Amino acid sequence: MNAKRTAGHRMTILAPEGMLGYGIPPRSMAEGMKRNPDALGVDAGSTDPGPYYLGAGVPFTNRRAFKRDLAMILEAAKTRRIPVLIGSAGGGGGTPHLEWTLEVYREICRERDYHFRTAVIGAEVDRGWLTRQIARGRTSPLDLDTPLTAAEVNRSARIVAQMGFEPFMRALDMDAEVIIAGRAYDPACIGAVPLRAGFDPGLVIHMGKILECGGAAAYPRHGSDSLLGFIEEDAFVVEPPNPDKVCTVASVAAHTLYEKADPYLLHLPGGAIDLTRTTFEQINPRQVRVSGTRFVKAPHYTLKLEGVRRVGYRTLAIAGVRDPILISQIDAYLENIRQRVAETYPDGYRLIFHVYGRDGVMGRLEQVKEIRAHEIGLVIEVVADDPDTSAAVLALARSAGLHVTYPGRKAIAGNLAFPFSPSDLKAGEVYEFNIHHLVVVDDPLELFPIEIVET
Repeated sequence: MNAKRTAGHRMTILAPEGMLGYGIPPRSMAEGMKRNPDALGVDAGSTDPGPYYLGAGVPFTNRRAFKRDLAMILEAAKTRRIPVLIGSAGGGGGTPHLEWTLEVYREICRERDYHFRTAVIGAEVDRGWLTRQIARGRTSPLDLDTPLTAAEVNRSARIVAQMGFEPFMRALDMDAEVIIAGRAYDPACIGAVPLRAGFDPGLVIHMGKILECGGAAAYPRHGSDSLLGFIEEDAFVVEPPNPDKVCTVASVAAHTLYEKADPYLLHLPGGAIDLTRTTFEQINPRQVRVSGTRFVKAPHYTLKLEGVRRVGYRTLAIAGVRDPILISQIDAYLENIRQRVAETYPDGYRLIFHVYGRDGVMGRLEQVKEIRAHEIGLVIEVVADDPDTSAAVLALARSAGLHVTYPGRKAIAGNLAFPFSPSDLKAGEVYEFNIHHLVVVDDPLELFPIEIVET
């Protein structure tokens, strides 16, 4: 646990999978452990599934699958006596997500009589603290166009900050064997051990960027698999433990560009990595060596804030259309439905149509305007302030869509084909991101309390 880098020293990190709960292939895990890793690091969350999970305080991974994967990781760590680092616990990384993860973790420990010194790191942001930072001018927009306001903070259902490497390193200093952290920068759980040991931060962060998605940087790609990283004095090497897969220059370089706005610069808490001098070398058919990545320290240490607010309740219906006459006049047909609904419910809701086969994926950004399919999929969505209004408006929209006439129709009814009964599906609360900003902090640890618990 107190390993420090020495000349010629190499450290090995195993990422068992790209997302905790997505499924660890047992053979990959076994082969990875044969390489004697110094730590197991796994990311457990993301904003990719959207704002709902952060707002509702629920995980987006299946509990049974999550428990299976976590049990495999803990068994391997117990056998080898190496640390386990988990970031963005429970998906959103808020307090309820941490509690859910701890519940599963403690269940495993009870069943298997495991005893670990465990660090739990919170990531939810106090609204009063954040409001004071806004007043001090220490926040700035990131992916949202508007400055952060106290009113928006108060409207938020939950706000988390994305921690960097420092809270993980501090937990390791406290002799933690297992670290379960709230919302975190994805590579932090991968790179904290080698960064603490003194390896080059640019290389460590870049390696963490590759490993945090597990086997995604190897061919052939799979939904989830493991990946090994070997950090050295002036480079790192990546290799899939799965013998059926390979890392290539193309696969590793491509993953370096994954989720990046700038191909040469990747920002993170406290700075950025500069990839302008990075080189990728195929050193054997299954391994790629990466060197030249540099860390650039920022003038101020900033953290990314993620917050969501509730905007209502959703009800939806899914239907198909195969009548070429209706398809040819789909916009007029949908406007007819809107008008019929507005006669009964003039306001207090949003009625949204997703037309798959035309612009259901891209929406207003779709360049191909002509419908070329012989059938289209129609998702009717209603968002309202309360669930009853949402359901009532959806029911009327669905009924109108089923029965309204249109020029040239030959049948007397049945415009839509519904694959499910019941047709109306209550999807519950609806959230949207209202905070995606940066905040300047004086101490990388100040928002992330660390509690040591024994299992």
